[in-house]
Amino acid sequence: MKTAVVINGATLGAGPDDLGEKLMGSFLRKLWAEAPKPDTIVFYNSGVKLVAEGSSVLDALTELAAAGVDLVVCGTCVGYYGLEKMIRMGRVSDMREIVSIMMHSGKVIGV
Repeated sequence: MKTAVVINGATLGAGPDDLGEKLMGSFLRKLWAEAPKPDTIVFYNSGVKLVAEGSSVLDALTELAAAGVDLVVCGTCVGYYGLEKMIRMGRVSDMREIVSIMMHSGKVIGV
């Protein structure tokens, strides 16, 4: 069964941004240490900031990608935030593929 993790924000949970950033970093690092790993992680809305230059979680994302996790980044969101030249991880795609990933994964985990 394929598993997809969907990340729609640069922080995890509702609350202070500094806490949410710390929680997102912890989540991704624990996910990196987990077995089995998800097949795909989708980044959209402000979640695309996590794969961009200056992100504090690029280490965890690098390791997840090295372990075979497909990192899929929303192109519309990249354009909205002006990050076209700053993406350091994953591959930019579109909502058609994002919907397909979500519909064809046996398990979708939203964070």
